[in-house]
Amino acid sequence: MPGLDDIRATWDAEAGWSAAGDEWSGPWGGTEPLWWSSLLPRIHAFLPAATVLELGPGQGRWSQYLKDRCEELVLVDVAEHAIDACRRRFAGAANVAYHVGGGTSLPMIADRSIDFAFSFDSLVHAEADVLGAYAGELARTLAPGGVAFLHVSNMGAYARGAALARRVPERLRRRLTMHGALPNVFAWRADSTTGEGFAAACERAGLRCVALELIAWHYGRHLTDAIVLLTPAGSRWERPRRVAQNRFWRHEAARAASHYALSSFPRARREG
Repeated sequence: MPGLDDIRATWDAEAGWSAAGDEWSGPWGGTEPLWWSSLLPRIHAFLPAATVLELGPGQGRWSQYLKDRCEELVLVDVAEHAIDACRRRFAGAANVAYHVGGGTSLPMIADRSIDFAFSFDSLVHAEADVLGAYAGELARTLAPGGVAFLHVSNMGAYARGAALARRVPERLRRRLTMHGALPNVFAWRADSTTGEGFAAACERAGLRCVALELIAWHYGRHLTDAIVLLTPAGSRWERPRRVAQNRFWRHEAARAASHYALSSFPRARREG
């Protein structure tokens, strides 16, 4: 996987944003149905919140919803281009703060000031060392009753399969991937990261992982992604960890595209 400099270069260029991030919501029929059908049901208990931190907002794909569910939304992205795009997009919102981050630390965030931290479809590109650094920063910045909802890579659980996939000629690799025979290395997931590994790093930092959802993202049954739900030790949200294996995420997307999107979202209906 590329390092932070490569990631920053990719998202710091206009070419990386053909539709302001909405292009990655296609399987759900658009960003609106993805938010309402898949994301909000997983986080509604924690919103509204006083101060929300979004890591890797890109061009505001999720920020557009989060800003209306908090008193202050703090956006931190390694790509200056992305932060500039958010400034323009949310120029009329007085409760949004913007920061270009270094990729491993959050010096702009005060201790115990964040009630809800969120990242989706961004930190999946971050390797284990980067996430380990963020674990310490989240332990420092989350309020005593705060919660973090983070989407990370679980590709490290398939290291041998991923290495094999990369040795297969690309045309055949793509076909085998689409049939679920190989883990999806086209999705640019961090190779060294696992959901369990990140949860363990957070536990060492003083957080508690109360939920771990392992997801088969696109094709087949490989659980290449993970959603990790964290809270400080002693928080009112603390409980024994619940682990779920969701091998039907793509079916969740398909239902949203065929039902939620067509019946509830005029924009998605027009585009369909």
